[in-house]
Amino acid sequence: MNNRKNLIILFFTLVVVMMGFGIIIPIMPFYVESFGGGGLGLGLLMAIFSVMQFIFAPIWGALSDRYGRKPIILIGALGNALSLLMFGFSTQLWMMYVARALGGILSSATLPTAMAYIGDTTDEQNRGGGMGVVGAAMGMGLVLGPGLGGTLAKTSLSTPFFFAAALSLVAVLLIFIFVPESLEKSKRDPSSAIKLPKISILIRELRGPLGFMFLLAFIVMFALTNFEGIFGLYAQYRFDFNAAQVGLVMTIVGLVSTVAQGLLTGPTTKRFGERNVIKISLIASSLGFFLMILAKTTIPIYLTVGFFVLSNAMLRPAIQSIISKEAKSGQGIAMGLTNSYMSLGRIVGPIWAGTMIDINVIFPYLSGAIVFLFLFIAALIWMKPAIKKDDPILSSINVTIH
Repeated sequence: MNNRKNLIILFFTLVVVMMGFGIIIPIMPFYVESFGGGGLGLGLLMAIFSVMQFIFAPIWGALSDRYGRKPIILIGALGNALSLLMFGFSTQLWMMYVARALGGILSSATLPTAMAYIGDTTDEQNRGGGMGVVGAAMGMGLVLGPGLGGTLAKTSLSTPFFFAAALSLVAVLLIFIFVPESLEKSKRDPSSAIKLPKISILIRELRGPLGFMFLLAFIVMFALTNFEGIFGLYAQYRFDFNAAQVGLVMTIVGLVSTVAQGLLTGPTTKRFGERNVIKISLIASSLGFFLMILAKTTIPIYLTVGFFVLSNAMLRPAIQSIISKEAKSGQGIAMGLTNSYMSLGRIVGPIWAGTMIDINVIFPYLSGAIVFLFLFIAALIWMKPAIKKDDPILSSINVTIH
């Protein structure tokens, strides 16, 4: 099995999926407005994708254990193409909701199954590098997508969706022809349980020893999607930005986020510790939201957005690192819960932002600044110091699901 070739094709597939997501970001506000929608309509359109991913991602993961990785990855890539085509052909707002929901259901098959594919085809020594390919693909897709979407939108608002759909179909062909199945029939689990996410578990774990960290995971994604989900409408209302200008800002967002997580987070957390990085990032994110409200010309807009994203980007890996270290038992469950809280943040954030911008254009970012300020104060009070490795308390921090 040629693992290098398979990883390259998987890399391309994930880049395409994330480009499809990124392409939509700068265009969706203008698309929604052309059909008579407002802030809440835009927020719901962003949220419905995350709702479907939250529900269906674990289902696709279980199905890949039953039937193999390749067919599920193909379904994800083909579903992504279909939803983008539907979006491009939409003539009414309800059609956009259907397309977006379908995209969340089907494209959520791609990422968890691709990660499982890498787990099947790499040994422990090379697995970290293989998983790094996933992160790099996601980052590249989010960097390339918004700028490309804004540029293609100069021809027509629907052109970017057709272009992204064509790329997805190319990915389908490459996977079908060149990528072999990684999970042999003898290793498949026909009894693999399909489990829906349980909200009761998420509520219960907030009262556990990692509860504050889980709350932070939720708020980080809430704030990021609060910013991203509504920025196009915010920039249009305040600065009369077009899709290309919004796309450029979102490209800056992707670049800053990639650099921050790939190059800065590691050295910074080693020097100052995860807890200090989180506290500094919380107050800096609050300041970033305030500064974005004050920015009124192009250069300050770019600088303040960059500052906010830089601050926010280092929160997620620092939070995940603490949870991984302190969840002595049940690390896999703990990280799965972390992703669930982040998914909920991606659902609530756009809805909140859309509701707020319909009231006042600055309310989404003003509320974000206030939330981060309170979280910073809470972190100063409640964030416990790091537990030493030889501390017997560490062994008692378990995350279990009943």
